[in-house]
Amino acid sequence: MASSRLTHALESAELTLPAEGRIALFQPRADSDLRALPKDRCDVINSFYPDVAALRTQGFRCVLEPDGTYAAAIVFLPRTRALAEALIAQAVTAAAGGIVAVDGFKTDGIEAALRKIRKLVTLDGLDTRAHGKLFWFSADDIGDDWTQNPQPQIAGFATAPGVFSADGIDPGSEALAAALPAKLGAHVVDLGAGWGYLAHRVLERENVARVDLVEADHTALDCARRNISDPRAALHWDDATSWRPETRADSVVMNPPFHTGRAPDPSLGQAFVAAAAACLKPSGQLWMVANRHLPYEATLAQHFTAYSEVGGDNRFKILHAQRPLRRDR
Repeated sequence: MASSRLTHALESAELTLPAEGRIALFQPRADSDLRALPKDRCDVINSFYPDVAALRTQGFRCVLEPDGTYAAAIVFLPRTRALAEALIAQAVTAAAGGIVAVDGFKTDGIEAALRKIRKLVTLDGLDTRAHGKLFWFSADDIGDDWTQNPQPQIAGFATAPGVFSADGIDPGSEALAAALPAKLGAHVVDLGAGWGYLAHRVLERENVARVDLVEADHTALDCARRNISDPRAALHWDDATSWRPETRADSVVMNPPFHTGRAPDPSLGQAFVAAAAACLKPSGQLWMVANRHLPYEATLAQHFTAYSEVGGDNRFKILHAQRPLRRDR
């Protein structure tokens, strides 16, 4: 389990939730410790598809946005500070008159959130254990200072707090886009499409008839929807490692993630490589960018007839693979 602070505080009655009314859970992960919560009264508010799928399997109702007013709200703090502050702002609004609790690890920035909250409100409780903190307060006491949530814009593109490269075009993605050939084929898939930068550049290529954008973060996908109005673009909220197109694609482009939560996880990018092979026609091609140190070459050799490094620098590498070996859907 990701944390036992919440369960300990609830079972020891340090934190007492209202006996009635719904409880909003903001951004819990699939492995978050939710045992002590009344499942039938909880709404999980989460935009990340793999976590949503797992929590639905556990029996939680999952929604993308708060649905009305709640008796209490609990924020499971993400690492990105802008997203953390945006989630707390949403929780304060959703739990008007109720309790807001914030739980996070030190590595998630819980100390910074706690310092900022303490300047605005007197805490009702604080639990410190397991390399993190859980604190709670009344939503009515915090005022309006926390609820300002400006939406970032970069180079004419809409982004949002917490999405990948929210503050600027990712240099790896930019280099990959510049390295793409003029012709990618009629059907292109962008795995892990984010807010749509790579897909936007793909649509500039010749003879492209369809681009499938596959993204697990619904917030990022909403940005992509605003950034790309081209009717050739189709957006899919799904897990890129398991999603498959209705018809196999000519090319896949991707800048795969390599973290699961806080921990580096190269196997995630390796799963993207396998998924790309499964999405492609027998003559298909993969174009990807990755940090220089990530070990993807062996996985490319397992799934493609040939691959080569076609660009990059000391930070990242651009890889091109051709003709998938394994085409099981």
